[in-house]
Amino acid sequence: MDLPLMIDRLRSYVEDETPTGDVAALNAFADRLVQRYTELGATARRIHSATGDHVVADFPGRGALSEAAPVLFLAHHDTVWPVGQLADAMPWRLQDGVIHGPGVFDMKGGLVILETALAELSRNAISSNAISGSMISGNELSGRRFSGADHRPVRVIVVADEEVGSPSARELVTAESAGVVAAFGLEPPHPNGDLKTSRWGSTRIRITVTGREAHAALDPESGISAIDELVDQLIAVRSVVARHEHVLCNVGTIEGGGRTNVVAGSAWADVGFRFMDPETESAVLEAVTALPALRAGAVVEVKVMSNRPAWQPSAATEALLAKVIAAGDSLGQQVGGAAASGAADTNLTGWLGIPTLDGLGPVGKGAHAVHEQAVATSLAERAALVAAIITTI
Repeated sequence: MDLPLMIDRLRSYVEDETPTGDVAALNAFADRLVQRYTELGATARRIHSATGDHVVADFPGRGALSEAAPVLFLAHHDTVWPVGQLADAMPWRLQDGVIHGPGVFDMKGGLVILETALAELSRNAISSNAISGSMISGNELSGRRFSGADHRPVRVIVVADEEVGSPSARELVTAESAGVVAAFGLEPPHPNGDLKTSRWGSTRIRITVTGREAHAALDPESGISAIDELVDQLIAVRSVVARHEHVLCNVGTIEGGGRTNVVAGSAWADVGFRFMDPETESAVLEAVTALPALRAGAVVEVKVMSNRPAWQPSAATEALLAKVIAAGDSLGQQVGGAAASGAADTNLTGWLGIPTLDGLGPVGKGAHAVHEQAVATSLAERAALVAAIITTI
């Protein structure tokens, strides 16, 4: 694997900032991906979405497996970082073998890894490296050599709104995952490099309160404070969560009111939940969405903004992990797996019963943090592993 080329590609992707919801930026990046995947031999297309287009690419299989069920890879091209983050707070830099910058870890590093593995497959001779952890030159190769190896077709889905729960992509992922033999995610791995074998469910709700405005000093009794109602609703939500084990709850955004001399007429909050199992998820959401208004005349609406069901451990995923461990062994890489509390699009494929693994992105740390970083050599390691997976699954 040509590590310097991978680093250059990653830098170009990071410098093309693509925050969730920036339709123009996301669509321009989608065009880049479609062009690149087409160059590598895929039939690639953009799937329209009002909040930013998704990308689907189908790569042909080879040899005896050319008509077999495809293997699916899930990725996303949106980031949590706004345009300007690169210049203002997180400049690109490669220092002591570590790459820093917005999106290097989550998940443009994963995009480069997948692209590199696919490029190796398209050459008809795939060289996979056993890498010791030090920097390698572009042509310094060792380990097992695949020469025109047979492999299944490969399907790639790159989502434009993963960082907010993929609300516009759920139907797409469900449809395009039908009939695949296995699904793999390019999200970051566990800190030690282990893959992710299950994930907690993730649901985002919005609580909207409508009250009635009035002068806060001259006629407060005529008003109904939407902010006071919202605060009490959030306390009630905490009470619901406290009745259940293995639930995480985070109030991420609150907005409402306007002036201190006016009783607030409207307010809303976005709340994120994480659930270990679907039974707890159903119980909590049923209770939260049924919470009554606590003030006469106040109107409370609870809307589910996005949902990823819990992906629980399964024998099928354990069997898939065993195959990936064997592929890693052939490269001199130790591969492990463990459950994860974070959520991603692999929640959906795992929940649908498709053998699924996630965490094939680079080793690093700082997802959604200003110290986001990726270990440079892990890019080449992971690309070699992805290529080996495709040729052995």
